[in-house]
Amino acid sequence: MKKPSYEQNSKTELTPDEIEEYKKEYGAVYEIVVEDKKCFIHKPGRQVIDAAMSASTKRNSLFNETLMRNCWLAGDKIIMEDDDYFMGASSQLDTVITYKTAEIKKL
Repeated sequence: MKKPSYEQNSKTELTPDEIEEYKKEYGAVYEIVVEDKKCFIHKPGRQVIDAAMSASTKRNSLFNETLMRNCWLAGDKIIMEDDDYFMGASSQLDTVITYKTAEIKKL
């Protein structure tokens, strides 16, 4: 399923079938609820994380903004436009960046 860019995306909800398709493509889909608004984002890959890290060198909050814009699947765009909603949603983003546990052994 081709995901539209954030700017062209006007979807506010995802169907169960769409969620399943996005899970297959991205590994995980998350619903973030901020008071009476919500959005759906997918798990970011390395390219999105790299872009977010690069953007954050200009301004720290650009990390979260870049991450959300690039992973946005549907939702109330007020979350991206209103600072209070954005900060609420941003506080949950650390849970979407997941990785396996690694060990290192000196040989």
